[in-house]
Amino acid sequence: MSKHSSENEGRNQVTITYCPGCGWLLRSAWMAQEILTTFREEVDDLTLRPSRDESGVFRVEANGELVWCRNRDGGFPEIKALKQAIRDCVAPERNLGHSES
Repeated sequence: MSKHSSENEGRNQVTITYCPGCGWLLRSAWMAQEILTTFREEVDDLTLRPSRDESGVFRVEANGELVWCRNRDGGFPEIKALKQAIRDCVAPERNLGHSES
């Protein structure tokens, strides 16, 4: 096991990979803010990762699990759906209140 993976074991990590050429930094940053505000106690790390190899990409991973992919899921997520998908990975027992209904 690498030092990096052992340091991150047990930590909840979210990564948003986006296409900078498509101008999706602001959308990604807004979603990051929403995620960090909602999961302030549960998410330990959130990374915004510009993709220079793949154009048109927008993906969100939580703890290594792909929870949203623009190509696979058909566009961008509603923030409510994204928060529910992340919750299912990082805090499945957590109720999201008004975002649940």
